[in-house]
Amino acid sequence: MERITSRKNPIVAELRRLAGDRGARRGTGLMLVQGHKLLAEALQNGLTPLTLLYSGEAPQLPTGTRAIPVSEELLAWVSPMKSAPELLFTLPIPADSGTIGGRILYAEELQDPGNVGTLMRTAAAFGFDGVILGGASADPWGPKALRAAMGATFRIKIWERPDAAAALAQLRDGHIPIYAAALQGATETAGKLRFPSSFALAIGNEGHGLSSETLAAADIILRIPMAPGAESLNAAAAAAVLMWEAYRERDEHV
Repeated sequence: MERITSRKNPIVAELRRLAGDRGARRGTGLMLVQGHKLLAEALQNGLTPLTLLYSGEAPQLPTGTRAIPVSEELLAWVSPMKSAPELLFTLPIPADSGTIGGRILYAEELQDPGNVGTLMRTAAAFGFDGVILGGASADPWGPKALRAAMGATFRIKIWERPDAAAALAQLRDGHIPIYAAALQGATETAGKLRFPSSFALAIGNEGHGLSSETLAAADIILRIPMAPGAESLNAAAAAAVLMWEAYRERDEHV
């Protein structure tokens, strides 16, 4: 049985690069995923891991996966997380589908990978079709975002666009109305309007919100009612409130 014991092994070195280097992930077209939970999610969604390192008992895997036993110490060295995982594996990063439609979350320049992953998880939970990440957003294929997404990454579409102009142009070309969340200039209050079957919900950067370009392009600017003295919500929390509102309208059991 093939076994790896050295940190200098080329496979181990590649996986460590994938763990910490966005450029390496883009260059190879691979993401590094960890843990039994995400392995199960990937397999349930028809994805086949390419290379998998594990300690302990070997997991059940489809034909085509190269599974290699290693020590717990070696897994901990490869992983960027504080707690050592039971296993690590690589998956191809999906190709951009190009076409955008349905109910979309547009997240503009979110810097925190945990927020990016949480947004993907919430979007999947509330029936959104995909997430557009615009501008200098955290990497959705990085280990921290993947962990926060808890498998949602494998169930919804993800589009990455270099800036607001590229994202907005594609939304306009698809005739998708933009509903922007903002503290100022709101024309509607969440909970008092109806969401269409196809729209983009725009959420801004954690520090300064949406760009003026996106606000100017918005069809509707939304405000979330809050108690007096409250200034704002975290980007992921604001998105969750608004996606819940959109979901609530569609589900007759809610």
